[in-house]
Amino acid sequence: MTEQQKERLIEDLNQVVCQAAFAARHHVGTGEKEAGDQAAVDAMRMAFESAQMDAIVKVGEGEKDEAPMLYVGEALGTGSGLRLDIAVDPVEGTALMASGKPNAIAVVAATDRDGFWDAGSAYYMKKIVVGSKAKGVVDINASTQRNLEAIAHASGKKIENLVIYVLDKPRHKELIAEIEECGATVDLHAEGDVIGSILALMPDHPVDALMGIGGAPEAVISAAAVLALDGDMQGQLAPQQDSERTNLLTEGAILDQVLKLEDLVKSNWAIFAAAGVTSGALLNAPQKVEGRWQADSVLLGPQAGAIVQRAKNLLSD
Repeated sequence: MTEQQKERLIEDLNQVVCQAAFAARHHVGTGEKEAGDQAAVDAMRMAFESAQMDAIVKVGEGEKDEAPMLYVGEALGTGSGLRLDIAVDPVEGTALMASGKPNAIAVVAATDRDGFWDAGSAYYMKKIVVGSKAKGVVDINASTQRNLEAIAHASGKKIENLVIYVLDKPRHKELIAEIEECGATVDLHAEGDVIGSILALMPDHPVDALMGIGGAPEAVISAAAVLALDGDMQGQLAPQQDSERTNLLTEGAILDQVLKLEDLVKSNWAIFAAAGVTSGALLNAPQKVEGRWQADSVLLGPQAGAIVQRAKNLLSD
């Protein structure tokens, strides 16, 4: 990738997430979860039309025949330029958006064609995500205590000073109890395991790790950020329904296989972009400043260990 191609790709992906966040803002706090998601999808699709890339959606939602979402296999961009895989979530945290709660974001990630892991029929994945200080020390098959001890040692902290981001779901009752028994703090959230992964990667944020079962497609999006910020991640398929398990086994999936970062992103680079739909720990919602709308975005990558790039983007109403 040339420097010019990199700059253009960053600019294009920034526009995609900013336009999606801007479109979804009308539905914040309205209870209109599907309508807000649809608005973000439409805005993303339109923004991609002028992007100079030959891209396909590798990780998305929906099926082609009933495609309110950007569907897996959908072609994006002008058809010329970089050949890319795209992973996308027009609004991560649709319930947060609909209820007007913090941390709803528009997200997109990109890497080389065939670089992203194919989620297939996987909906859920057990994950552990840590920042660069704890790179190489975690093991998803180890006990919670062992992983917390390793993260604390690598980070130069005591276990009781660790903060672990966990989704507030019944399936995590045992995990939450184990973390608390070790003395660490559990940071519970109803939704948003992508943003939880990002916070765990940020050296200036109190979250030290994300643990637990979240979305499998979201794992790929998160992996792009992990690669860009030189963190570490492991995953393991965790089907929550018999139908999901059956479909995965039919596809030949190995359920107990440990998926490492290099399995989730096979390329040596990735770009992660997000814009705030509602204000939260990472990003602010679109807001009017001196009569002009601004969207708040963050871009990570493509070089491993890249410095976080933040932008205030002027938009037309």
